[in-house]
Amino acid sequence: MALQCATRTCRLPCATRSIVSALPRTSVRLQVASLKGPVQETKRVDERGFRLNADGSYDLSAPPPFTLSDIRDAIPKHCWKKNGLKSMRYLAADVAIVAGLAAGAYALNQWWAWPVYWIAQGTMFWSLFVVGHDCGHQSFSSNRQVNDLVGNITHASILVPYHGWRISHRTHHGNHGHVENDESWHPVTKSQYENLDFWTKLGRLSFPWSLLAYPFYLWKRSPGKEGSHYDPNCDLFQSSERRMVLTSDAFMLGMLSVLAACTAKLGKQLQRSEGCAVSTRHTLFCMGCGLV
Repeated sequence: MALQCATRTCRLPCATRSIVSALPRTSVRLQVASLKGPVQETKRVDERGFRLNADGSYDLSAPPPFTLSDIRDAIPKHCWKKNGLKSMRYLAADVAIVAGLAAGAYALNQWWAWPVYWIAQGTMFWSLFVVGHDCGHQSFSSNRQVNDLVGNITHASILVPYHGWRISHRTHHGNHGHVENDESWHPVTKSQYENLDFWTKLGRLSFPWSLLAYPFYLWKRSPGKEGSHYDPNCDLFQSSERRMVLTSDAFMLGMLSVLAACTAKLGKQLQRSEGCAVSTRHTLFCMGCGLV
């Protein structure tokens, strides 16, 4: 696993590995109260400090032998510095590869080349999504206006509403794993599952159709939640964020207009290339989130 710094240029081994390796490798004795008086109980830990059950398996209810502060302290200071110019250089390289792949596929226009193009370009569209993701976290540069402009452009280019997604992603980070409040990845209750119609169960919860669910998530959110990432009046957004959502919607409409004009000019080759590449990007996103 790797941690990624503000400008995507500094990768280092998982910080937790270095933290736990420095922890004392001993058993811990805890005082446990009982009706007969204090009794000493030995809690087994492995060589890294993680608590074990009596059968040798890991105690998943126990806290890890390190804190978030320990992780932050283990990351070199320079990894926290934002560098907008360096980020722009990486973005320019991504855009150049996207343009090169599109030009090459259009020039070849062979049946065997299109599937290769879909996978390659879908992967590059994923990199554009990550740029927008970093803009949403305000780590692309130190300037919020620059971050939001770049985020709107990169996300609109792959048909993702930047501000709508950014705000829901913020809600997700603030409620990780919460059954009710986590915006993106929360379990469906038994009653919710039973009330889902057949197509919703098939599309969201059945492989491989769930790999194509991301556009539907953007349009209708997660099961049990009302509204849309495109709707400025959705309860996902505060009133002060309404204009931001409308701005991202405008960028999306602009991109759709560009695609329509290019389709009219270039013909079905554009539909064959960009539509499948965007679908591949959404599939890679769902696969990545499923592995996390």
